[in-house]
Amino acid sequence: MKKSIGIIGAGNIGKTVAGHFAKAGFPVLISNSQDPKTLSETIAFLGQDAKAVTPAEAAKADIVILALPRSEVPNLSGLIDWNGRIVVDATNHFITYAPDFQVADLGDLASSQVVQQHLSGAHIVKAFNTIFFKILEQDPHVGKGNRVLFVSGDDQNAKEVVSQAITEIGFAPVDLGSLAVGSKFQQAKGALATLNFIKIG
Repeated sequence: MKKSIGIIGAGNIGKTVAGHFAKAGFPVLISNSQDPKTLSETIAFLGQDAKAVTPAEAAKADIVILALPRSEVPNLSGLIDWNGRIVVDATNHFITYAPDFQVADLGDLASSQVVQQHLSGAHIVKAFNTIFFKILEQDPHVGKGNRVLFVSGDDQNAKEVVSQAITEIGFAPVDLGSLAVGSKFQQAKGALATLNFIKIG
C-alpha cells in the first residue's frame, strides 16, 4: 500500500507536487490556511485520490510536505507532536519576491536546519524546492531519462522513504547528504537552485 502524502500549502508547489502523487495513486491530503472547502477546485483537478483537509490532518500523513511560505513554518510548531514524523521541506527562505528575491540571513545554518528547530523531533528531508513549478509540473520522464530531484537530510531512513516515493512518481532522487551540507546547495540562492537536471539510464 502506498504511503499517504500530507501537503501543507496549496500554492503552486503544493498543487504541483500533489498532482504527481495523485496521478501515481498515492492518497493525497492537501491543506491551506483556510477552510478545506476552499480547495474544491483543486480536489476536482487532482481526482479521487486527493482530499482537502486541515493542516493538522495533513500533518498526520506518512510523509508530510511543507509547501507554504517559510515565514509560516513557526506557526506549525504546536500543530501536532512532530517527533519521529517524516517531513519534506520544500520551502525557500525568501523575505522578498520579484524582482529582487532577497533571502533571510540565517548565519551558518541551512534553511532546513531552521525548519528543524521549529518542528522538534521531526525527520526533515529537503526536496522539491529547486525547480520552478512550471518545470516541476511537466512529465518527469524526459527522453531516455528522468528529471532529478535532490534530497538531503540527517536521518537515512527518512531519506530512503522520501527517495522511494520520488522514484514512484517518476523522478530520479539524488542524495546530497546532510542538511548542514546538502540542503545548502538546494536552498534559495544555493548552487543547485533553479537548475534542471536529467538523469539518463
